[in-house]
Amino acid sequence: MNAERPERENPWPFLSVDPVEDRIREECGVFGVYGLAEAAPVAVLGLHGLQHRGQEACGIAAYDGKRFSSERHMGLVSDNFSGPGIAARLPGTAAIGHVRYSTQGETVLRNVQPLYADLRTGGFAVAHNGNLTNARILRRALVNNGAIFQSTSDTEVILQLVAQSRSPRLIDRFIDALRQIEGAYALVALTNKKLIGARDPHGIRPLVLGMLDGAPILASETCALDMVGAQFIRDIKPGEVVVITESGIESFHPFPDIKPRPCVFEFVYFARPDSIVDGRSVYDVRKRMGMRLAQEHPADVDVVVPVPDSGVPAALGFADHSKTPFELGIIRNHYIGRTFIEPSQAIRDMGVRLKHAANRALLKDKRVLLVDDSIVRGTTSLKIVRMVREAGAKEVHFRSASPPIRFPDFYGIDMPEAKRLLAATHSDEEMVKKLEVDSLGFLSVDGLYWAMGEQRRDDESPSYADHYFTGDYPTRLSDREADRAGKDKQLSLLSEVA
Repeated sequence: MNAERPERENPWPFLSVDPVEDRIREECGVFGVYGLAEAAPVAVLGLHGLQHRGQEACGIAAYDGKRFSSERHMGLVSDNFSGPGIAARLPGTAAIGHVRYSTQGETVLRNVQPLYADLRTGGFAVAHNGNLTNARILRRALVNNGAIFQSTSDTEVILQLVAQSRSPRLIDRFIDALRQIEGAYALVALTNKKLIGARDPHGIRPLVLGMLDGAPILASETCALDMVGAQFIRDIKPGEVVVITESGIESFHPFPDIKPRPCVFEFVYFARPDSIVDGRSVYDVRKRMGMRLAQEHPADVDVVVPVPDSGVPAALGFADHSKTPFELGIIRNHYIGRTFIEPSQAIRDMGVRLKHAANRALLKDKRVLLVDDSIVRGTTSLKIVRMVREAGAKEVHFRSASPPIRFPDFYGIDMPEAKRLLAATHSDEEMVKKLEVDSLGFLSVDGLYWAMGEQRRDDESPSYADHYFTGDYPTRLSDREADRAGKDKQLSLLSEVA
């Protein structure tokens, strides 16, 4: 392995909660390519296409037929993998890459992926998008069995399970590991002879297969294929494991068939609008969300204004359906980097103005309807409402293109605990007062399914992971259950003592 930069703590620890945007933070993105000369530069381009999924760190591991090399860095892809020399630093015809936003494990270099280990079958590098809901239970058992962990990332649990499997073939050891983990994952792994991809049985996290000049590519989204000029072949199916070698592509289905439940928030917010996720155009779905929102919560206003950038497609749909002018009444500054935000409270308080500015000429004396993709804690929504009023708006109405978020996530999204979610702690009337708006409306869960081209039925299990709105989680939450059991046990012991 190549030498890496010395590990250092995140110099901006306050950024674990974004002081600028009250947003659900992106998860991670993975990319893999096999059988292409200078694979690492292609991986760099692919990671550029996935940068929206994670901006804290990035990494690439490559194999040249003799040895593995890797680089892992804090920061953006462009800050660490730009200019000539990538192919020389990371030689080989196979490579995997990762962009990261941490939901498990602190933001330090040892947690940046891909993770690598020398196993008895050879080198093994792995990158993961998602979150394991039984990682702490498995980690505790592995440590008790003598495993030595080098990171606090739940991804290393997968690596350790592969290492401890007694199956003779690497693919069987990999599948052994998958059978022990719970939660959400899209994985790419690189060995001396193989590129492996895997998607969790519910298909919560996306993974696609493409082809570039005969070389197979795995990626979190189709926009990464477009970035490198690759042809989209198909989605990796929920529960599928694909093994790519010089002989071709082999597919395994080691899990019982269950109803897929991909993450609906890929369509609400995470995926890039130009991506196709599970056969659906993200842009088209978001525009339909806005159309349905206009049906469910109409408003007598002069102008429809998106909260940029993720609110734009829904606002277009709302404006089209309601025959109301669409205007860019809020302008976003795309040149403010997170690492340039000073950690003072005063700057945090004005942080929204670093990225958003009111277009006063369009807002003055207007009845304005703001459309955003979602409302989490409501702190940024309130600041934007106040900014629009200060620009001279007569009325400010707010519409959310997703249903009220009332439940936290455990599958790789930085969703606050329920007590910090606005809709989980306030009634509709209280939210109107809290956000200082003239009216407020959320897309219904049925409306969200309509936008996806489906009908939600109460007598059937959901077609999507929609637990953010319903509390219906697609998998067991073993770590959480264990935590609760421990607390309950402590309470019962206290009761007995009393």
